[in-house]
Formats: sequence, structure tokens, C-alpha cells
Amino acid sequence: MSVAPFTLRSHNPDVLTCIANLSNDEVFTPPDMAESMLDMLARAWAEANDGADIWSNPDVTFLDPFTKSGVFLREIVRRLADGLAVIIPDLHKRIDHILTRQVYGIGTTQLTALMARRSVYCSKYANGPHSIANSFTTEDGNIWFERTEHEWSGGKREFRVDPLTGDELIVFTHRRCAYCGASEDDYGRGDELETHAYAFIHTDDIKARIAELFGDKMQFDVIIGNPPYQLSDGGHGSSAAPIYQLFVEKALSLDPRFAVFITPSRWFSGGKGLDEYRKKMLSDHRMRDIVDYPKLFEVFPSVKIRGGVSYFLWDRIHDGPCTVQTIWGGQPLGGSAARYLDAYDVLIRRNEAIPILEKVRAKGEPTLESRVSSRKPFGLATNFKGKLTSSGMTDPVKLFANQRIDWIERADLPTNREWADVWKVLMTRVQGTSAAVETKFLSKPIIGGPGTACTETYLVAGKFDTEEEADRFALYLRTRFVRFLVSLRKSTQDAARGVYTFVPDVPLDRDWTDAALYERYELTAEDVTFIESQVAEHDATLFDEIRDEADDE
Repeated sequence: MSVAPFTLRSHNPDVLTCIANLSNDEVFTPPDMAESMLDMLARAWAEANDGADIWSNPDVTFLDPFTKSGVFLREIVRRLADGLAVIIPDLHKRIDHILTRQVYGIGTTQLTALMARRSVYCSKYANGPHSIANSFTTEDGNIWFERTEHEWSGGKREFRVDPLTGDELIVFTHRRCAYCGASEDDYGRGDELETHAYAFIHTDDIKARIAELFGDKMQFDVIIGNPPYQLSDGGHGSSAAPIYQLFVEKALSLDPRFAVFITPSRWFSGGKGLDEYRKKMLSDHRMRDIVDYPKLFEVFPSVKIRGGVSYFLWDRIHDGPCTVQTIWGGQPLGGSAARYLDAYDVLIRRNEAIPILEKVRAKGEPTLESRVSSRKPFGLATNFKGKLTSSGMTDPVKLFANQRIDWIERADLPTNREWADVWKVLMTRVQGTSAAVETKFLSKPIIGGPGTACTETYLVAGKFDTEEEADRFALYLRTRFVRFLVSLRKSTQDAARGVYTFVPDVPLDRDWTDAALYERYELTAEDVTFIESQVAEHDATLFDEIRDEADDE
């Protein structure tokens, strides 16, 4: 029998570091990251079992329910092969025991299932002549995959005529999958293409599904892996909806002893359709550890995952605070701190930010969330185009649009026409760059006087009766203090109203500076150093540029 999987890591490079990701929903986990996650699992197991080594236990069962390259299963097998050497001295019997009784997987696609079997069994067929397992009677072994179809529902009813019979037919178009929300327009495919209808989440009874695949009595001690992240949702351009939360929820409903998953971190404070998932996860006191990588490209160098990624360990019998650790450039930052995640409605990523936020909130002041408008403040979409000049208009309003200035008749403003008559401070709804490090968090404010409006590109951050108030509010928004509080809720480029929830609505009776704000909230020198390490100053000439823009346009 070959011992390839146990000597593979001595080769340079490891083959699993050399394969390209198939798509944004099938991101392969680097072996080093899998190792870190397994190390965390081993520590937790030892703490819960009087120091026992999980890799020396022949009865512990592992499931990767969304295996792709097979890296988690391969590394588990390698560790068990070493740990069980005393209990099962014969290498052939030891490996066969591990592969047939301890490690299980569910492929996300036919291709990834074949890759996983090749990584774990050294053969794409578990019962093939080159497989290092001896007892399998099926080609799949314990790494299962079968094509699954979406369950289309809803849609728009249309009447059509059968071209052969002339009969009128009723058909439904633009349907979506009842389980994952995939659009039939995108994923209603022929047999030659993958459906991406993942079997693990396309079921109403996950325990029954697992029993079908692996046996009625199967109860997994550990579920670990890296679920698919997103699917196109049929929206504009590359619009995509997250689906990783569906996999996590199904996995946790299997009630394992431990669960370890790596996912995008945007669920901490945002993400399309993730509000209920975030609430559930933050309030689950079985969350034991989170390791967060906020730096773009650090974990997955070839995949842009805005907001970074993180992995967490869920412990079925844990009931207490969760330890949060930030990693930046491969190094831990700020120490690890145990805290209850549901202290706020979002997860505060950096431990150093907690005491600052607590000092700000201790004053009990109202926040800017109640002042900032929702999307489409005047009812105009981002792609709306007004006229190039005001010539010939009866009651023209200057329109701040997407990277241009247009004009529109006041009567053509769909909503909030009265806002056009007051002083306004506008903020772009999307702020961020492709850089690996975000440092500004908010764009520069734009002051719009009476006779102005905007498209959905902007939010109306505040409305004022006087120019002086608008000026002071704009100055306030450009402080590091404000932008730091925004950063605690802003995980992606989206700077919607919710990112202002932690920002106090201070009285505009003075020109606020960072120094004055630090004093107002009794921040320490350490607090100030942390804020200024996270948030860069805006250009010194920024405010003059803002005023020039408002005057000239």
C-alpha cells in the first residue's frame, strides 16, 4: 500500500497549494489554513477531555460536508495516522480504519468530489486498484456526490401557445430555488453543466439526508470545512447572494460536538440577506473562538473577498463568552479577548475598539442613524440621467448624480421635494477601493445648498437651515473619530445608513476637531493611538475643495 498522503507534505510545493480556484463560490482552502483550524480543534478537544489527544482516538468521526480539494480530510487522515500508531500498529489496518470509519465528506460538485478522493484515497475511485483503502466496495467510498436539482418555485405566470397543438399553456418564468434562492435563469441548466444545487442544503431534513448517505446511526463528533460562498442572484452585473450561512446552519443542526468553519467575515456587520444569520450567531453562546483575517487577500491571495475572512469554533457544551483574535500579515494583533458577541447588534472585530465604543455610548446620545437618509433620498436611481443644462426649465434643481452634475425639474423629483430647499450634506453610498487596506471609510462630504438634489449615488447625511450648520456637520464627518466609529460597522464598500449607527449626533454649536472629540469622550492616549492607526487623515485641503465644488457646480 502506498503511503503517499502521509509523505506528500514533505514535497515542495504541496500539490494543494498549486491548484486554481474554480469560481468565487468554490474557493480552495490553503493547507496552512486548514492546519491552523485543526490545531484550534485539537486544543478545544483536549480542554474538554482532560488533555486527551483527539488524533489518538479511534472512535472520533469527522465530516467535511462541502469538500472541494479534500485538504481538511487529508490533513485529518495524516494526523490520525500518526496518533493511532500505538493503538493500531499495522499501517495498512490503521489507514483502512481511518478512511472507512472516521473521515467522511460530501463533494460540492462532481469535479471536487473526484479531487477530494484523489487527495484522501490517492485514487479517484475509493475501491480502485490504487486506493490506499482496502475495504470500500463503492467508487465513492465515504466521499459522496450525486447530482442534485434545484426546486424551482414562485416566478411570473405567463400564457403561451403550443406551436404544435395551438393550445394555450400556462408557464412560470424567473423562478427561484426554494432552498438556496438560485435563479432559474442562471442555474436552470442542461445535464452537461453543474447545477450548483448542493445536496447538503437542498433538503428539509438534514439528519435524514445524512442517514441516507452514511447510515442511520451516524453522529459526527466534528464537522469542519469551507462552504461555498455565493451564487449569482440574477441581479445587475455580478450581483451575488451569500449562501455560506445556509451550510453553516445545516451543519450546526446536526449537533456535532465541535464545528469549525471558515467563511467571509462580512456577516459580522453586513451582507445581503444575512441579518437573521448574524443575530442568531451573535446570540449563540456556544461560539467559542473566532480568528479574523480582515486584510484583503491574506488568506486567499487570488480571490477578492471584501471584508476579509474568518474561521470560528462552535462548541456544543460551551455556554459563555467567545474569544476573538485578529490576524494581520500573519501576526496576531491586540491580543485575544473573551467577550459576549451579542453585546452589540454587530460583531466588533478589534478588541481594542470595545473600550472606545463603550465610552462613546456611555453618554447615551442620539446617533446619526436617525439623521442620515435611506437609499434613494429623492427617489432617483443611480443610473438616472437628468439634463445637461437648466436651459428652458421652469423650476430647475441641480442634481448630484453618478460622477457628474445634471439638472432636473423640481416637479420631476419623485420624493422629498421639500429637501431641495434646504442645506444638505451628501455622502456617497459606496466608499472603498481595491486596496488591501481601507483607511478612509467615508468619502469626502459634499455640501449642497438650496436648489439641489441627488440620485441614489448619495445619501443625504443631514439637512440644515443654515450654511454654517452644514459646514460644521461636514467638518464633523471628516474627522478620524467619526470615520473610526463608521469603520466598526462597515465591512465592505457599502456605506449605507446603518454604518452611522455608532456615531453620536453632537450639537453643532462649534467646529468639531478630533482633539475636541477625544476630550469630550475622555479617550486615553492609547485609545487615540489606536484610532489614528486605523483611520487616515483626509487631505488638509479637503474642506476648501468641498466648498469650491458646491460653489462652482
